Amino acid sequence: MLAIFLSFIGVFGGLVITGAPFVIMMTMMGIIALAGIVVNNGVVLLDYTQLLMDRKKIVLNLKDHEFLSKEERFNAIVKGGKARLRPVLLTAITTILGLIPLAVGININFFSLMSDFNPNIYIGGDNVVFWGPLAWAVIYGLFVATFLTLIVVPILFFLSTIFKAWFKRKTQTTNSTKEPISSLT
Repeated sequence: MLAIFLSFIGVFGGLVITGAPFVIMMTMMGIIALAGIVVNNGVVLLDYTQLLMDRKKIVLNLKDHEFLSKEERFNAIVKGGKARLRPVLLTAITTILGLIPLAVGININFFSLMSDFNPNIYIGGDNVVFWGPLAWAVIYGLFVATFLTLIVVPILFFLSTIFKAWFKRKTQTTNSTKEPISSLT
């Protein structure tokens, strides 16, 4: 969920830097589409990392409720980040490159292409006014969120595993220090 908010930095930063208008309907649809792409990138990254951590638990004969050491968790997160760097980058790059024609409004007349062999290619037009804000919102947000997803999300995942292990230790020590309740007889 954090990756969605990280993508807002790119969307609003890109709109401010370029001075592009904030078209409520289409920009918001772009943000919604961007949320799906960014969440998918985060899931691809963290799912594989969790798989590596679970495999390491099996190798070390740890139970499900036990945690790996900090070093083992760190190594699994780094290895997962290295392994999923290419899929995340390829998803972002192909999406950005695929949206550029929509953002700048490259138009091809397929009817005249088929009938007269004249594609009548031009840039701009009415389509870019409608679809441009959606495409630019996704492009700006995805450009920034991809790098933040590859850096910030693994860091926060590592910090959350540290917090879970700390919380587990604290609850176990407080439960073990409590005295059993004696029966009232």
